[in-house]
Amino acid sequence: MTKVTIERSTEQMNPAGTPTTLPRERTDLPAEVAAAPAPILPVFAAPFSLRLADPDSSDPEMMAEWMARPHLLESWEQDWDAERRRENFRIQLAGNYSRPCILSMDFAVLGEPERGVRDIAYLEFYRAAKDEIGAFYDCDPGDIGYHIATAEAAVIGKGIMTAWMSTLTAAVFAADPNCRRIMGDPDHRNVAIARSLAKVGFHRLAEIDVRPDRRISLHAFPRTPEDLPVV
Repeated sequence: MTKVTIERSTEQMNPAGTPTTLPRERTDLPAEVAAAPAPILPVFAAPFSLRLADPDSSDPEMMAEWMARPHLLESWEQDWDAERRRENFRIQLAGNYSRPCILSMDFAVLGEPERGVRDIAYLEFYRAAKDEIGAFYDCDPGDIGYHIATAEAAVIGKGIMTAWMSTLTAAVFAADPNCRRIMGDPDHRNVAIARSLAKVGFHRLAEIDVRPDRRISLHAFPRTPEDLPVV
């Protein structure tokens, strides 16, 4: 595999002394990529709903508890306290690389109306061309990548999240007409998410070493067959 050098900035600071970029965010960007706006949030039909994470609410505390759960601690490795998560949200919302989101579901769909609408998962939508994966395929400035961390045990293993994922691509394409493809980049050992991506129509492109400590399985869902990217 061709070796690619990626310029990132994990220590780029603003005058207040806090970071202004995120670990995977690239700084070696062509002008047209740098100018791409933040991801436009898709809209989902009931029983699901999506909102931006709010650093000034209880979201950071909720995320700290979620990410300490064993299944998410293993796959995300982000056992951060609430203050670190709050600062991360603020960096994300101040830039145009990624957007932190909370996915909710109305539990009436499971015959449990008494539980009401509950937050069930954390999502990040990001501009793939501004991310480290953008150096490894023929990316377009409008490409959108996403990560998901399902926290609610009641929806795991029941096909609920796979059904939601089947609506994701159409929702993202409807929200952003400039998006040519949707990208997924799970850890190469995460067989479950790779299987879920395949079920909803993602193409597995390759396994790639994006850095010495990170090997991914790169997936893409093109808007048209001609938009399928090349690694």
